[in-house]
Amino acid sequence: MTRSFRAFLCASTLASLAACAAPSPATPPAPPPVPDRPLGDGGVSPFYQPPAAVPAEAGQMIRTETIQGLKLPDNADHAERILYTSISGVGKEEPVSVSGQIIFPKGTPPKGGWPVIAWEHGTTGIADVCAPSWRGYFSRDRAFLDHWLGAGFAIVASDYQGLGTPGPHPYLMYKPEAYSVLNALRAALKHYPDQLRNRIVLVGQSQGGGAALGTGWMAPRYAPDLHILGVVATGVVTDFAPTAHPKHPPMTRSNTESPHMAAGFEILTDEGSKQSLHPGQDMDADMTEKGHDLSRQARQFCLGDLFRYTDSHDITTANMFTAGAAPEDPAYVQAFTIPNAHFSVPVLVGTGLADGEAGISQQYNAVAAMCDAGTHVTWVQYHGLTHNGAVNPSANDSVPFALGLLKGKAPKSTCSTLKPLGHEEEPTPGIKWNN
Repeated sequence: MTRSFRAFLCASTLASLAACAAPSPATPPAPPPVPDRPLGDGGVSPFYQPPAAVPAEAGQMIRTETIQGLKLPDNADHAERILYTSISGVGKEEPVSVSGQIIFPKGTPPKGGWPVIAWEHGTTGIADVCAPSWRGYFSRDRAFLDHWLGAGFAIVASDYQGLGTPGPHPYLMYKPEAYSVLNALRAALKHYPDQLRNRIVLVGQSQGGGAALGTGWMAPRYAPDLHILGVVATGVVTDFAPTAHPKHPPMTRSNTESPHMAAGFEILTDEGSKQSLHPGQDMDADMTEKGHDLSRQARQFCLGDLFRYTDSHDITTANMFTAGAAPEDPAYVQAFTIPNAHFSVPVLVGTGLADGEAGISQQYNAVAAMCDAGTHVTWVQYHGLTHNGAVNPSANDSVPFALGLLKGKAPKSTCSTLKPLGHEEEPTPGIKWNN
């Protein structure tokens, strides 16, 4: 009888004896666990590592490199990743390193250099790998930035303190955001004097909408050397300190975001802002196992992943804390709230009336506070558009607004016709990014 090939292999060498055993389904080895990243640090290139001694003077360029491998807007000529000096907006105002990028438009710079848009990005996460200069922009934001490049603006975009660089990211805290943006502008103008002009419009969406307002408020106090012409803020997430007798009483705050989405945002506040404000404190002490799990995810991954995780694991703000809700932190409320609503430059606010993330009542309250404080505000409302959906249509108003500011003109204030909003609208179907 002829021996089978399998039998021959079994008999031929001692090493093959294991093959003679009865066959069993192969089980792939479990992937090694991903190591935790305290404070969300790590996962980026050595470019983001600050020098051993950070220069004391803020607004100085530490290093630059040409960005390779990221999809840029169509009207971009090239982009430079930057690392520069700033000061911490939390605790002692000590020197820190912050990362970001500069996107240059195609063509030859005009005499004096390109005017500048300081793009203040929306929520990406608190982990270093979520820094836009490292991971790139979502298609929505890339399309939005393309409008500005096509209009002849260069873009200076800070990642904000603690995103990309070591340390926690003080999520939604206006002062560290403002310091980061203003010092990015200083560093960029000094490093590219022939290409960039000190004529600047602050532009931001969502977290960045609040950051743009915080930056606009801080600019004359901290960086009067920068020529800030105005502010564009869409999907605004911010608060102003209340006044005693407002002409326009605030609306009741409301959000229609899902409980799972709310948990994703809440964990960023805990792992970013509260960790910044209370270094060394166990931020997970009041959390359930679901909360502990989500905390670890937030230190590893970015916003979209967190939303998918809270959905698939049924994590909500009600079940991630032992008491059923996040304990209030007065220090965070103070760090989030801009002290007053008076701006010395014109402000354009864009609000999608189907915005279930930032909430339309909160955006009305921000506009009302600025109007009551005597700020020149133009408020544009977009029917049927969501938090995401309003971003690119708003360029039809914000780009002409900025071009007008360059010529010394601003659209008429809408404060005289300000009225409270009704219910949030349903999103209009068939519009790109209008989810």
